[in-house]
Amino acid sequence: ALETLKMFEKKDSRVKSAAATNLSFLYYLENELAQATNYADLAVNSDRYNPAALTNKGNTVFANGDYEKAAEFYKEALRNDSSCTEALYNLGLAYKKLNRIDEALDCFLKLHAILRNSAQVLHQIASIYEIMEDPNQAIEWLLQLISVVPTDPHVLSKLGKLYDNEGDKSQAFHYYYESYRYFPSNIEVIEWLGAYYID
Repeated sequence: ALETLKMFEKKDSRVKSAAATNLSFLYYLENELAQATNYADLAVNSDRYNPAALTNKGNTVFANGDYEKAAEFYKEALRNDSSCTEALYNLGLAYKKLNRIDEALDCFLKLHAILRNSAQVLHQIASIYEIMEDPNQAIEWLLQLISVVPTDPHVLSKLGKLYDNEGDKSQAFHYYYESYRYFPSNIEVIEWLGAYYID
C-alpha cells in the first residue's frame, strides 16, 4: 500500500494530497509518528481544504500530547466539511483530554445524531456521564450500548459496577453474571460474584 501510494506523490496537488493523507494514516497505524507527521504536513500543504488531511494532522499532534493544537486542526477540518465524523469524534476526545467535559459531550451527542448505532460514540457518552458523576445517565447510555453490542463483557461489568454503586444488587448480579458468561477470566468480576454468593 505504501509503495502504491508513493507513486502518486508527483501528481497534481489534489491527488498528491489524497495520497499523502493515506500515507500519513498508514504510518500513524504503524506508530511511525515522524513519518505520519511528514505526510500529514505534505497533505495539508497540497490541499488546505482537505478535511481528512487536517484530521490526520490533528491525530499526529494529538499523539504527541498537544490536545489544544489537535483540537484546532479538527475544528478546521469541520469548517471545511461539517459532516467529517472522524474530526468530530476526535475533537470530542481532545476536549475530554483537556477536561472540557461539556464541550466533549456536545461533540459526541452531535455524532450520535449522525451515527445512531455507533458503539464507540455510545461508549464515549456513557463514559462522560460517569465522569460528570451522573450514574443514571451513564446506565441509560450503557443500556443502549449493549443493545448494539450485547456480548461485550467490559460493558456488562461496567453496568454491574454502576448498579452496585447505586445499591441495586439484583441488577448488578445480572450484569456481572452476564459479563462472566462471556469472559470468565476477569478476576474483578469473579471476586464480586464470590462476595455476592457469600452474602
